[in-house]
Amino acid sequence: MLLTLQCCGQDTDGLNKAMEKAVARSKGSFPGSSHSPPAIEDASETQEKSGDWEIDRRLLKIGEKIACGSCGDLYRGIYLGQDVAVKILRSEHLNDTLEDEFAQEVAILREVQHRNVVRFIGACTKSPQLSIVTEYMPGGSLYDYLHKNHNVLKLSQLLKFAIDVCKGMEYLHQNHIIHRDLKTANLLMDTDNVADFGVARFLNQGGVMTAETGTYRWMAPEVINHQPYDQKADVFSFAVVLWELVTAKVPYDTMTPLQAALGVRQGLRPELPENAHPKLLDLMQRCWEAAPDKRPSFSEITTELETLFEEVEETTEAVNGN
Repeated sequence: MLLTLQCCGQDTDGLNKAMEKAVARSKGSFPGSSHSPPAIEDASETQEKSGDWEIDRRLLKIGEKIACGSCGDLYRGIYLGQDVAVKILRSEHLNDTLEDEFAQEVAILREVQHRNVVRFIGACTKSPQLSIVTEYMPGGSLYDYLHKNHNVLKLSQLLKFAIDVCKGMEYLHQNHIIHRDLKTANLLMDTDNVADFGVARFLNQGGVMTAETGTYRWMAPEVINHQPYDQKADVFSFAVVLWELVTAKVPYDTMTPLQAALGVRQGLRPELPENAHPKLLDLMQRCWEAAPDKRPSFSEITTELETLFEEVEETTEAVNGN
């Protein structure tokens, strides 16, 4: 399973303003953010360093549209005989901020190489046809697998998926990158792995971020509150992903995203599932602690999940042996 990067969230547009108004009406203050973290490279610097990863659009064949975003669309395509995914930013939405986000995404994708991070193939960096080309993941998103195909995971498969996500996230955090939009829609599947990458950013020198991003149903309370946050915000999002894997349900499915955000801000969490493995329930609750410093790191989570996976495999073998 692979982690994915994207410049724009699919369902948060317009919600930030609504969230500000709603929180202003609720008790407590709404901490503002006066600045966003600087992009590590601007678009011109990215273009200057493009080299052999600059895509020749004449060699790129665009096929069917497979997903829509708020400011761009994802297509299946072919490049040099290889199946690829092509994310194209819509020219009518381009502005300096989006071009900076695009440059940031390209800069990060160029630097990361991990079996659980989607493989970057190249980019078209010449405005107005900005696009990013990555490997094509035939299995689609984990969100679709769970919620559209109504698949219920066995414990061993669930743990494999969760460990894949954790290993990709551990790699990103070790390289001082925060994902910022970890959710099942950004977890892509091939035949036997999960990969991811979303609205990632390099950590600034202070180690905290203040930009608004992400998707409310998976978002940590400190991000919702526009407070400084660090890598532990991704751990909170992972807790919600883990809950999805266990329940095969959409978090807060009876609420609007705004209602979910207000609830999380006030301490709401998804209802703990019955009959789930107690160690998973315990891990879930520690990962979505309100205080970020109480949440475990992805290296700790990976170790716990791998230990549990071994226990499950040994139990299964023992039962089958009998």
